[in-house]
Amino acid sequence: MRRAHSRVSIFYQIKINLNMKKIFSEKTLLITGGTGSFGNAVLRRFLSTDIGEVRIFSRDEKKQDDMRKHYNHPKLKFYIGDVRDSRSVSAAMRGVDYVFHAAALKQVPSCEFHPMQAVRTNVLGTENVLEAAIAADVKRVVCLSTDKAVYPINAMGISKAMMEKVMVAASRNLESTNTVICGTRYGNVMASRGSVIPLFVEQVLAGKSITVTDPSMTRFMMTLEDAVELVLHAFEHGNNGDIFVQKAPAATVQVLTRAILEVMHKPDHEVREIGTRHGEKLYEALLSREEMACAEDQGDYYRVPPDGRDLNYAKYVEQGEQRITRSTHGEDYNSHNTTRLDVEGMKKLLLKLDFMQRISRGEPAEVQD
Repeated sequence: MRRAHSRVSIFYQIKINLNMKKIFSEKTLLITGGTGSFGNAVLRRFLSTDIGEVRIFSRDEKKQDDMRKHYNHPKLKFYIGDVRDSRSVSAAMRGVDYVFHAAALKQVPSCEFHPMQAVRTNVLGTENVLEAAIAADVKRVVCLSTDKAVYPINAMGISKAMMEKVMVAASRNLESTNTVICGTRYGNVMASRGSVIPLFVEQVLAGKSITVTDPSMTRFMMTLEDAVELVLHAFEHGNNGDIFVQKAPAATVQVLTRAILEVMHKPDHEVREIGTRHGEKLYEALLSREEMACAEDQGDYYRVPPDGRDLNYAKYVEQGEQRITRSTHGEDYNSHNTTRLDVEGMKKLLLKLDFMQRISRGEPAEVQD
């Protein structure tokens, strides 16, 4: 069993915070898809610093207006556009120092029914973002991916796997530029928009049964703050084409539901099994066997360097590598072989979420986007 993410030391957190404040001082950061959960978490982290400007790029004017009114901050600027539209991306990119690329179609069912929409946003949209960033001489770009990109079985995962390939390909020929492009990959971000925890809470509060697909399914668990820390780690340490993952604990769906019900003081609430949905896996992987063979262990994180081969067919057809042979007999890094949370451990993680703390006290609470 592989060690999951340990609690970052206070010294390391202070070091990261000081480094980030220095790096981002008076700089302009663009967040694509910035009205989502990740974008809000970044704003909560950065708006109180001496960052120069944060640009939110998205296509949803209502969410932008809500965000504008909520934060009411002079450093926060909004750009209406779509990553599918290269002109709108280029316009928002002018004068930008750094980019966090979070815009994506993330819902498995919608991508299954509309796979070309996933391609246009997750693959072609990423190409637009990266080309605009290179043209604008952006210094660093971090692309956000998902564990569903590893051994993908659904359209969303396939499109995100292709997004990673686009990112690595774009990073190959940047020696003569000032741009560094790298990526992150993470699993279930607890209580993010569209995730299962708010759904279960809403079902309980509405007096409905909690509906689970398969109680034995396992999923990685991380908070939004963990997701931001992962992106900042990649930002600070990434080279062109690198992909970073954070070592994270996992829990079964059964443990998750029991923990939620205990936090809500309703341990006897009905849980109903409805069966596995199309495109769902029993467990998710953050790193494939082949990636584990070359991954660099950085303590709380893994760094996966890009495949450095050029388009020389002999290297693909006539030559092999022993490390790849060894890797096929090894293990990937997945939610079955990482540290497994029990109910008490899951409750402690849940209670890191502000809205779950309020729920446990019986107070009205909404998920914070």
